[in-house]
Amino acid sequence: MTGSYEAAARLSAKWGSAVDDETIRVHVRRVGQQAEAQVQARLAGKALEQPAVKVAGIKPAPFALVIMMDGFLARQRGADWGDGSTQPGLERVAWREIKGAVIYRLEQAGQTAGGRGVITRKHVVAWQGDPQEFGRRVQTEARRRGLASAREVFVVADGGVWIWNLKADRFGQAKGMLDFYHACEHLWAVARSLHPGDEAAARAWVEPLLSQLKHGEETRVLQRLNDLPAWCAARNRVAPPEVERERAYFENHREHIHYEAMAAQGCPNGSGAMESFCSQLQGRFKRCGQFWSPPGMADLLALEVARRNLDWDALWSQN
Repeated sequence: MTGSYEAAARLSAKWGSAVDDETIRVHVRRVGQQAEAQVQARLAGKALEQPAVKVAGIKPAPFALVIMMDGFLARQRGADWGDGSTQPGLERVAWREIKGAVIYRLEQAGQTAGGRGVITRKHVVAWQGDPQEFGRRVQTEARRRGLASAREVFVVADGGVWIWNLKADRFGQAKGMLDFYHACEHLWAVARSLHPGDEAAARAWVEPLLSQLKHGEETRVLQRLNDLPAWCAARNRVAPPEVERERAYFENHREHIHYEAMAAQGCPNGSGAMESFCSQLQGRFKRCGQFWSPPGMADLLALEVARRNLDWDALWSQN
């Protein structure tokens, strides 16, 4: 929790324990492997949540499950870490993606008195590795949280290709939602390419489309994008490359931008909970001067996930 061996040693000194860097590292290694063993047991089909059963003839209340996914880059020690030579092309630092997921029941989402969104109980996955293994872990955690008995499953994410491939592979029956904020960013990219250097004109062009997109007129937005090459030609202009790129982007996500219809079903139109989780992980794993070894990153990620999923007590009871 302190974020470094040095800070942990200073903290431990307050209760009179002699703790050095190696003691902490060895302990984290051992307990991190136990946390990973917990996950492996679930991946093997053990220790999953039991399906809800009828009690005294009463059916379990239907619920919707929300799954959000994203990723961020963190620094690792590269293959040539510690090489003091001046040889060019050395990989002293390697950037690796940490993929994350947030899973919660829709009924567990609400608002504070000030109108800020809040989720009373959520579960997380964090993994540094290939998308296929990450997808297996997300599906397993979702099963643990009632995936099989959910009335609806919503997957909310940005436009990352690997995320939507994973959604098709692991959650084929779920309803997908492209994060509204990211969709707006892509429309703004078109607006600024059509009106370079004129923010007022770009705003005048994009704001009606943002409103249409949010209020059930996504077909009009798609048609407007498809009409842009002709619009540019009529003005003796070459359509900027952003036009085709973003037109293809929205066409690929045609089934993921039904914001008004999905909102009526309770689906969130943004992935704020996921962005918050990524921000919190970056606050822990992307601090100034942190260059992780793969085992060190894996151990602490496993412990972080165990703590957030309330698996901490079962884990530490073994030590």
